Amino acid sequence: MQSQGRTPLAQPARQSVAADAAPHPVRARRLSVLLAGIAALVVALDQASKQWMLAVLHPGQRVQILGEFLQLRLVHNPGAAFGMASGLTIIFPVVALAVVVVIARFSRRLASRAWAVALGLLLGGALGNLADRLFRPPGVGRGHVVDFLALPHWPVFNLADSAIVSAAVLIVALTVSGRSLDGRGHG
Repeated sequence: MQSQGRTPLAQPARQSVAADAAPHPVRARRLSVLLAGIAALVVALDQASKQWMLAVLHPGQRVQILGEFLQLRLVHNPGAAFGMASGLTIIFPVVALAVVVVIARFSRRLASRAWAVALGLLLGGALGNLADRLFRPPGVGRGHVVDFLALPHWPVFNLADSAIVSAAVLIVALTVSGRSLDGRGHG
């Protein structure tokens, strides 16, 4: 018999650790849809903005948006971020495809909205720049990325780059705060 205010005599059975770690299928599906939706939005905005800039700007042309702080300047970037490693253009599609595969694998364990947003931004940015590498001149797998946003003392970039950097900041914040893909924190 139990007395009032005390713990119950019979403890409820605990689920296995593996079952606790697995996200609920409906929630996991919703978060996967969120991840894919964010990625698709990033790719659509990135590619549309690049097409627009290609239609209205000439290479090297500068258009002031916010004075000297923000300008539009069309650049065809054969390299990685900040124009580095321009001789290794063929490697970047392979790296982007690896990112896509890793995110697809991680998405199966996803139970955190914040991680879904971060991975969606990363996936969208990677796919946006991958599309340039695959379909823009000078050829398949060697295409140059279209960059057009210019800040003072900063390399020219695009919306896909912005999504990748935003994802990196969010991933670092989630990791430092102890939030895991399954939505749980660490102590």
